[in-house]
Amino acid sequence: MGAGTEPDGSSRSDEEWERFLRESVEGAADSPKEPSARAREVAKRLRAEPGRDVERWRSYTPARPKRRTGWYVVGVLASLVLLVVALAPGRTADLLAGGEEAGSPTPAAEPTRPTGDEPFRGSPAASWASGAEGISMPKARAVGWMSETEVERALARSRDFVVRTNLDRAVLRGERPEKAIALINPHQKDVQDLLGTAFRSPSEDDDPLLLFSRFQPSRTRLVGEIVKTRGELTYREGERGALQVTADVTFVYPVTRADGGGDGEIVRTIVRRELVLNWDDPRKVITEPGTFSIVSYKYDMTNGGCGTPTGYFTPPFGTDRPAGETGPEVDPYDRSIPVGRGASSGDECARATRS
Repeated sequence: MGAGTEPDGSSRSDEEWERFLRESVEGAADSPKEPSARAREVAKRLRAEPGRDVERWRSYTPARPKRRTGWYVVGVLASLVLLVVALAPGRTADLLAGGEEAGSPTPAAEPTRPTGDEPFRGSPAASWASGAEGISMPKARAVGWMSETEVERALARSRDFVVRTNLDRAVLRGERPEKAIALINPHQKDVQDLLGTAFRSPSEDDDPLLLFSRFQPSRTRLVGEIVKTRGELTYREGERGALQVTADVTFVYPVTRADGGGDGEIVRTIVRRELVLNWDDPRKVITEPGTFSIVSYKYDMTNGGCGTPTGYFTPPFGTDRPAGETGPEVDPYDRSIPVGRGASSGDECARATRS
């Protein structure tokens, strides 16, 4: 047998055998690798089996199983990240930019200053209705001596009184509210006495502000044409079969200095009124057709001044605001508190927690 013998019995030449040894030592790129002892044993056993294609078995590479777990986890994580971005884009941007540490509190929004074009900016009243639209009306039904139609008419006139006393531009400028006064029973002596004195010599007991919203035109000017409102009218049967109507309405007035001085500061005077009216049966109470009697009246007010009554709201501008206010803090937009709990009186001014 020569230097090398092939499986079919043919022999290699000495030159081929020498080249084979040299390339094996130097590691030629296409030189065959010597199989391991385990591989040689398996190959020898397979050759003995009839019909076995050894070369084909050695060259077959089985398909790798699809590993879904890794991509599935990545997909879930990506979905969570997208959800966080959608729910809190600002927070995510801050974290990615390194401007805010995880878990640190989000800074509170800075207060927004009102302007002449947007006098309700930064106020809860910005989303309220304007004027009479903010005063809701109940569905009418027959009560006491009145039919359903008469109750509906009385409710409309009751709202007219609220509008004329708190939203009429002339009344807000300090003019005498003649149209509103015409709706009050002229035979109700205590109220007529109040009306006869209040506009001439306002005092704590006889103050037109008890029923009417007024600003002194030489001092205060309304900003814009809109007053924001929120409230409602309700009714029930009162004494002697009267239709008793209760109005509970909050008014927000944006005002500024009449002379345009200062830095254009805008103050919002907030007034909440509760007014109870009786539409009496003329067979039982002396009254005039189309008029009502006033059962009670009270109001809460913030940013409207306090102290000696002048007959006008006097919003504090700039240095006019008392230093070291000692009055109670109230939220003028909290309508769950009964009217009268947060009223400014005497020298003690209620302080609004927001306006």
